[in-house]
Amino acid sequence: MASSNACWGVDIGDGAVKAVKLERDGENLRVADFVVVPHKKVLSTPEINADESVRITLGQMMSQFRDQMRGSAVAVGVPGHTAFARFAKLPPVEAKGVPNLVRFEAVQQIPFPIDQVEWDYQVFTSDDTPDIEVGIFAITKERVNERLSLWGDLGLTPDVVTLGPIAAYNAIAYDYAFTDKTAGTVILDIGTIATDLIVAEGGRVWIRTFPMGGHQFTNAIAETFKLPYGKAERLKKEAETSKYKKHIFQAIKPVLQDLVQDVQRSIQYYQDTHPGANLTRLIGLGSTFKVLGLRKLLSQQLKMEVVRLERFNRISVEGSGAADFEAVSLNLATAYGLALQGLDLTPIRANLMPVRVVREALWKKKTPWFVAAAALGVAAGGVSFVRPFMDSANIRQAQMDPAFSAVVSRGTQLRQEWEQASAEHQPKFMAANVLRFFDGKDLYNYVLNDVDQIFAAGNAYQKSKNPDAKGPAFDLVSIQTQYLKPGDPIKGGAGSAASAGGDAGGGFPGGNPFGPGAGGGHEDRGAPQPAAPADASGAAGAAGDAAAGKNGAIRVTLTIDASPTEARSTYINDTVLKWLRSNAAREGIPYTLVGLPSVNDVTSREIGKKPGAGDAATPGLPSASPGGDRPPAGVGVGGGGTMG
Repeated sequence: MASSNACWGVDIGDGAVKAVKLERDGENLRVADFVVVPHKKVLSTPEINADESVRITLGQMMSQFRDQMRGSAVAVGVPGHTAFARFAKLPPVEAKGVPNLVRFEAVQQIPFPIDQVEWDYQVFTSDDTPDIEVGIFAITKERVNERLSLWGDLGLTPDVVTLGPIAAYNAIAYDYAFTDKTAGTVILDIGTIATDLIVAEGGRVWIRTFPMGGHQFTNAIAETFKLPYGKAERLKKEAETSKYKKHIFQAIKPVLQDLVQDVQRSIQYYQDTHPGANLTRLIGLGSTFKVLGLRKLLSQQLKMEVVRLERFNRISVEGSGAADFEAVSLNLATAYGLALQGLDLTPIRANLMPVRVVREALWKKKTPWFVAAAALGVAAGGVSFVRPFMDSANIRQAQMDPAFSAVVSRGTQLRQEWEQASAEHQPKFMAANVLRFFDGKDLYNYVLNDVDQIFAAGNAYQKSKNPDAKGPAFDLVSIQTQYLKPGDPIKGGAGSAASAGGDAGGGFPGGNPFGPGAGGGHEDRGAPQPAAPADASGAAGAAGDAAAGKNGAIRVTLTIDASPTEARSTYINDTVLKWLRSNAAREGIPYTLVGLPSVNDVTSREIGKKPGAGDAATPGLPSASPGGDRPPAGVGVGGGGTMG
């Protein structure tokens, strides 16, 4: 079974695989071993098989350290550009309500369906502010399974999988003993393909990864000097001592400036979203941070202290390996942070290991103990058989003691008092109801997006009929919504139509209780109810009534200004109503459109004409308005939708 006092942190970089083994003895921490195994070629080299190169390098490392790793915990990292780090502010809420809010934010922030990712989060608080910030970290299940499969082929199952930038922050935070009062610090980890920028300030952490790193510097040298990629990589590393130092600097100067600008933009964004932030220093990590002129340019542009990590303060290697360890310290920060997390010594503990894998690993570790317990159970079987008779005799003897009855009586009284108090103080559900205020807050974004798509469909239809048409097919006049509680009927087709239109200065009074229906419930995302059956005209739900779902429904009335190029009834049927019928139930949309109107249910009239009995869905073109090439017509469209 892996030791809880020892952990390997393994960082698979684009230049090498780096690993550190830490051992914990009480409050003391020491480096028990470390290794850096370079890839035969940098993984950014064109036409290289990166996966195969990683497999070969890991195989070399495991051939030397497999037995040690099997006897310790193992924490591995994934590059920041292959995962997601998102940050959000939460409203003040009790601690028990945070998980629900975080999950809601995760669904909004992670650009994949929540069931397709492994994710975890970290809450950040500070004594200086009541605000609660949360960091949400995620990776697709496909990607993490690929990484675990690689380790499985090598006979190892990691205990921790986390993001490289989290590990880098954990390393610096531990080594520099960060607190809420530590000066605002920027940690810049420049990798081969991407750069991780981490801001640590006031107990908060913020991460941004952008696609620029050592690869761009190597490319610039290769193009300037017409060199193969491998030779350009070597020249970059030897730039400080090369006789072509000035020429190399001129070649990489544009890339340097782009990198510094990205750093400036990231820092400026953080300061804009965190007013009062005071960032005073930058700590650089990674081999690329040694690039000629980078440190000086950063210091000049950022107007802050810029230092390069040269050594660790709270760990060291004893003996002959001390000098070698210090020489590679710049590249070991991520591995250091990973090992710290495996020993439970880090401020951020986000773990993206799949739950099923963790359970399987725990079961395997417990199996030897179950076997030992079974053996002990057999040995103790004789004692277990005799013991009940001994206990029974002791109980009968105790019951004869007067003190026994007094204890039983007192126990019965206390139990009755507790049951009475418990009944009078049942938990209230106010907090839970307050949290539900946030449920479905994104529904109106979906509704507005639907309206935008309706207008886009109208524009496309207009262009198909008249390629020379200018301006949009529709102008939006108003959107009105009405909430229907669960079980309320949603009238199919015709409802009480109100006027939709007005003169040039009077606007569009009234509203219509039928039109592009949109309702939804956050709980049933991705599982919309079936649309109502279509009637003879093709409008869903016109032949009958639907009912609001368990979360209710939203009735939407859409009032538009249109200039049809054909009969109004045909125009509306082939644009707005066609889109509604085609999109009644969609994958990933948290509601179903029901109670849609037929073309005969749409109220329309010319602007400037007073509504009359024959105005509803009157066919034909409106008369041209003087002095304009776009005779307007007011159109009201309404309907209902159901929430899960």
